[in-house]
Amino acid sequence: QVQLVESGGGLVQPGGSLRLSCAASGSISSIYDMGWYRQDPGKQRELVATITTGSSPNYADSVKGRFTISRDNAKSTVYLQMNSLKPEDTAVYYCKAKITPSDRPRWYAVNYWGQGTQVTVSS
Repeated sequence: QVQLVESGGGLVQPGGSLRLSCAASGSISSIYDMGWYRQDPGKQRELVATITTGSSPNYADSVKGRFTISRDNAKSTVYLQMNSLKPEDTAVYYCKAKITPSDRPRWYAVNYWGQGTQVTVSS
């Protein structure tokens, strides 16, 4: 069974930093694009950043220049370094990864989601 487990959320003051991690585990054949999304209560889940297998990043305009996404393929882990945090960054952050489980053919790849980690930016 494939799982994504996030860590690193918490409470931080405006201007501060946090680093989120998301590790994929289980019977995995391949991991493709990975990414981070966030959701405020009452709002739609929105893209924060994604990264391809070859580590090409893509960012939402609201986080460009402040957040950095990276991945360690050997550890099946994606990271989100968040700097210069603002109160409007407060949300539950979710990790997503497109994965082929080891018991499926190569062409079969589905999106898996983590359980979410709370990030609160407040003084």
